[in-house]
Amino acid sequence: MAFETPPSQTASPVPFELKSATLPAVALMLKTSDMYSIRQALTERFAHEPDFFDNDPILIDLSAVREDSAAIDFPGLLSTLRSLKTTPVAVRGGNAVQTEFARAAGLSVAPEVSARVPSQASESPSVQIREVVREVEVIREVPAAQTVLIDKPLRSGQQVYARGADLIVMTVVNFGAEVIADGHVHVYAPLRGRAIAGARGNANARIFAQNMQAQLVSIAGIYRTAENELPADVAGRPAQVRLEGERLIIEPMGNG
Repeated sequence: MAFETPPSQTASPVPFELKSATLPAVALMLKTSDMYSIRQALTERFAHEPDFFDNDPILIDLSAVREDSAAIDFPGLLSTLRSLKTTPVAVRGGNAVQTEFARAAGLSVAPEVSARVPSQASESPSVQIREVVREVEVIREVPAAQTVLIDKPLRSGQQVYARGADLIVMTVVNFGAEVIADGHVHVYAPLRGRAIAGARGNANARIFAQNMQAQLVSIAGIYRTAENELPADVAGRPAQVRLEGERLIIEPMGNG
């Protein structure tokens, strides 16, 4: 007589676990349904900066065009975004037709959320970086900046980029050298080369130099070169550079 083997009394452990997760992403807010204009604006702005994105997930925000009856060319938009080293994953804020076209293009649909301001007591504060490209608005939320420290002189032709971080340079930045940071740039020595703060659009970033002789200073894409002489009260002195609207302010350290 054959007997069936009784099932095991001990259940096998489940080989996976599902948890809710929050990931940093770039929100691309469309200001028009004219995809040609948007694709052209994106390409003109970012094609020459291959390191601006690093396969960042992209959330396409349709809230500003949800009343537009024109069809959105999602395949064309996704092609452009992927060529710029981004990963489009979802849409939000669109009407029913736009949402269905987005689903057909392989995008998921994210819930609409109201904007929130991070609490000062938050353990993981974030910096919001906003860049307006004609009909396109790119918003990035990234973790609070870390710090990169350089303690060797920088010669002409050398470049240091503190990605997602502040940059502190303890020695001279010679003419022809370049220091770049997504956050602040601090140079505790003569700054004779180029200094770029807020490289990814952070308008709140600043440049601090113990001895300001910069060949070029730039914050969030707004720049000033040595062709415009520095004011006498900052040339060769401790100074800071900050952005006020669309204007760079260069002033003695401690002002502003």
